[in-house]
Amino acid sequence: MTDTTDDIAEEMSFQSFDDDCKLLGNLFNDVLQREVDSTLMKKLEKIRIVAQSACNMRLAEIEDSAEMLEKQVAAEMSQLTLEEALTLARAVSHYLNLMGIAETHHRVRRLRSATHLTRSCDDVFTQLLQSGVSPDQLYRTVCKQEVEIVLTAHPTQINRRTLQYKHVRISHLLDYNDRTDLTHEDRETLIEDLVREITSIWQTDELRRHKPTPVDEARAGLNIVEQSLWKAVPHYLRRVSNSLKKHTGMPLPLTATPIKFGSWMGGDRDGNPNVTAKVTRDISLLSRWMAIDLYIREVDSLRFELSMTRCSDRLLKEAHDILKAENSLEDRHDSQGTRSQFKFHSQQSRSVPMQLPASPDLPACADCDNDGSRYPNLELPGTDYMRQGNRGPSIPISPASNRSTQNGNPASSNASPSTGMKRVPSFSSVQLAAQRKKFAESMVGRSSFHKLLEPTPVQPAIAPYRIVLGNVKDKLMKTRTRLELLLEDIPCETDPWDHFETADQLLEPLLLCYDSLQSCGSGFLADGRLADLIRRVSTFGMVLMKLDLRQESSRHAEALDAITKFLDIGTYSEWDEEKKLEFLTRELKGKRPLIPSSIEVPPDVKEVLDTFRVAAELGSDSLGAYVISMASNASDVLAVELLQKDARLSVRLRVAPLFETVKDLRDAGSVIRKLLSIDWYKEHIIKNHNVMVGYSDSGKDAGRFTAAWELYKAQEDVVSACNEFGIKVTLFHGRGGSVGRGGGPTYLAIQSQPPGSVMGTLRSTEQGEMVQAKFGLPNTAVRQLEIYTTAVLLATLRPPLPPRELKWRTLMEEISKVSCKNYRSTVYENPEFITYFQEATPQAELGYLNIGSRPTRRKASTGIGHLRAIPWVFAWTQTRFVLPAWLGVGAGLEYACEKGHTEDLKAMYQEWPFFQSTIDLIEMIIGKADTSIAKHYDEVLVSEGRQKIGDDLRKELSSTEKYVLVVSGHEKLSDNNKSLRRLIEGRLPYLNPMNMLQVEILKRLRRDDDNVKLRDALLITINGIAAGMRNTG
Repeated sequence: MTDTTDDIAEEMSFQSFDDDCKLLGNLFNDVLQREVDSTLMKKLEKIRIVAQSACNMRLAEIEDSAEMLEKQVAAEMSQLTLEEALTLARAVSHYLNLMGIAETHHRVRRLRSATHLTRSCDDVFTQLLQSGVSPDQLYRTVCKQEVEIVLTAHPTQINRRTLQYKHVRISHLLDYNDRTDLTHEDRETLIEDLVREITSIWQTDELRRHKPTPVDEARAGLNIVEQSLWKAVPHYLRRVSNSLKKHTGMPLPLTATPIKFGSWMGGDRDGNPNVTAKVTRDISLLSRWMAIDLYIREVDSLRFELSMTRCSDRLLKEAHDILKAENSLEDRHDSQGTRSQFKFHSQQSRSVPMQLPASPDLPACADCDNDGSRYPNLELPGTDYMRQGNRGPSIPISPASNRSTQNGNPASSNASPSTGMKRVPSFSSVQLAAQRKKFAESMVGRSSFHKLLEPTPVQPAIAPYRIVLGNVKDKLMKTRTRLELLLEDIPCETDPWDHFETADQLLEPLLLCYDSLQSCGSGFLADGRLADLIRRVSTFGMVLMKLDLRQESSRHAEALDAITKFLDIGTYSEWDEEKKLEFLTRELKGKRPLIPSSIEVPPDVKEVLDTFRVAAELGSDSLGAYVISMASNASDVLAVELLQKDARLSVRLRVAPLFETVKDLRDAGSVIRKLLSIDWYKEHIIKNHNVMVGYSDSGKDAGRFTAAWELYKAQEDVVSACNEFGIKVTLFHGRGGSVGRGGGPTYLAIQSQPPGSVMGTLRSTEQGEMVQAKFGLPNTAVRQLEIYTTAVLLATLRPPLPPRELKWRTLMEEISKVSCKNYRSTVYENPEFITYFQEATPQAELGYLNIGSRPTRRKASTGIGHLRAIPWVFAWTQTRFVLPAWLGVGAGLEYACEKGHTEDLKAMYQEWPFFQSTIDLIEMIIGKADTSIAKHYDEVLVSEGRQKIGDDLRKELSSTEKYVLVVSGHEKLSDNNKSLRRLIEGRLPYLNPMNMLQVEILKRLRRDDDNVKLRDALLITINGIAAGMRNTG
């Protein structure tokens, strides 16, 4: 759980939380007593006691004593041996993670026990009806709502997936511990299980030893679906439906999808050469494979449940038709001498399920398996990925394989980037015959084995639901086999009627069963597991999450350069904007292909063209949007449209220009107007336009305050431009996890958007550690999905207030100008700042973390400009200075107050949601900053000549705190959020010594940078500080 999730702002009782922390702390201490030398344990305890005393002095504002005690802690750190430092780092890091688990669990417990939840469907529907919204309007708006949450592979999840699993297991054990019916023996067993988990964590290497591949990242995203969202989505939709029925008299339609999911994992190639066309294809097919596998299990459970014989005439006819078709096929096989094998197969389809549903003691909506994944290892068959020189074995999937799981932790698939769509050549007839022979041989004896598992054949009355669902399962299994062959690059000859291609095809028989149950008076049965499956199919489709493709605009220009040069018509990138648009529009209207088959292009260009060819192969059923990063002109969009046309996409992907820098945000409206004035483009858009706005790079470019204001204005301008042309727009928000990259509570963020910018539709990214924090557990996922729904609903039916007076906008412009100037004069115009940044933070060492597949810089440069926003924010978060979130804000507010606008600022804070949320988030992040810790980094690590930069910045932070409190009217930081303040204060006795240890290790490492153990110790401190700050980048 991070400090920017929604429920952080709500008051909470801490007794149960303290009890959980005490329980986990005592058990962890017992584990350390067994695992660690007693002399070192005494040192660790001494450091903890002194650090706790220093924190108490700080809180009591006895600064001199606090400083003296902190120096004593630093002195103790300097005396530690390398082994001792490593052990201390591990111990404190794990304890902070255990505190985080307890905190997350406490929020879940609070959600479960609350009689009334704010921001819930019940709460918001009541508000809206009381404010004058009619029940019909409420119902229609909810049913039409389109929210898409896009999970990205941005490298901010610092914990290994192995440890994440163990943390989830501890959370489940804490949940079990809350039960009031446990016997003494039960509690003893529970304690033993907790000790085993904590011991396992301590004995596990907490560091990733290799960079994850794009496949690893995609697997992590799919795992969130399998472990959490798969269970959460039906529960969430049931909650929405029940609330709608309560307030409007009508339930949510069964196939309505207020929320869907997308992914960038395996599709985001912007600055990441490891994401190739082949990787995108394989990950998309893998996502389909997993969806089908999940559906097979659900259908098998349904076949067990729907054993009744009474049904509608239509369903009965369908069942008889299936039996008739099977008998006809059986007769044909009999005439060919293959009756026995087919008979086994058809009997298997009609028989009772092979296994009982998981957790039969739980209701269908609570069905879960907390012990890990039930699904096969997600190795990519036929894809020879490598991991830094270690070649893993290629594990082929036989068409009838039924692979086992490894306790929820799929084996890593090793990846090396491969360029182009280099496909395995088609098999010769001899090879194909050999494959088929191998498959047939693998079936020998299998039917006999399965007969032992099957009940003794009898001739009961026809079970129509089982027959229909058996046919569904049969098609699903053939679909899965087909995907396995495609992943192996093996030719597969399948009848289109034998497998499912679309969600509608799968929904048809399920809805037939549903309607039959309803017509026979068994609606209660229909609305159980069957309704949940229908809702899953409607939400997840055949791919779980549609994959977005993202590429930088300059790469498309390079591709068109190569084409225009080959055609001898000039160099595309050298043309002015009007000439580009004229050329692109003419080609889009034309019928002939642009790219000759004989063209030879450089590898980078070939990769771009191959991506579009893969997009044509996968189609719009598998892919979402095509995002153009660093978009700045109308031609950037038309270039992608032309490349799609030339690749012959049957249904073109929607193209979303991403405006990121302050300059591009200011020009966004005019770019959209230019696009919509082009007849071809306006006709192509038809009804809905996607525009993405980026929070990370704009913040790094101009500072958080200016970025927030420019994003607000850009959204207003884009919405206005689309309204002028009668086009509906969906804004896509590229938010990061931390405040410095546009992060913050979902509800607050949506409720502070410009009025009219959220009209029932929204796309938003969820990145890195935020994915785990918001969606890692089913209960927290249900809450987050509900918050997305209610926030978008409120923003649609009761839009946030705009600035009350024109004067407020003028004042915002002035504050923004001063803030931006102050920020840029420090970060970009001071030649010493980049060196200060490198000395004062562990930025250079972050690359050893191996938390992402992409490079930390867009281009080979040492400047701030080409550094990605994540390491920029991450580095400052480590030193507790969190500079990107507040730098420039104080200067702007001070300017406004000195000009006599203090009362205006207070009124803006009270009445303008956008301004209030901006100030509140800055106040929260300043509350997590610590100038004494940041000063310690400077004193030890920064050369004397540059320490003045740090002194000036700390003074500026103090000034920012002063003026933020003036505007908010609070006496002290987080006065409006005492729960957060209490949580932060509880972490400090462990977080502060971890920072001091990091400083000591950095000092040693910079003198001995080849010392692997020192590097490991540093990386563990980075993990621990991230756990304590509840944020990375």
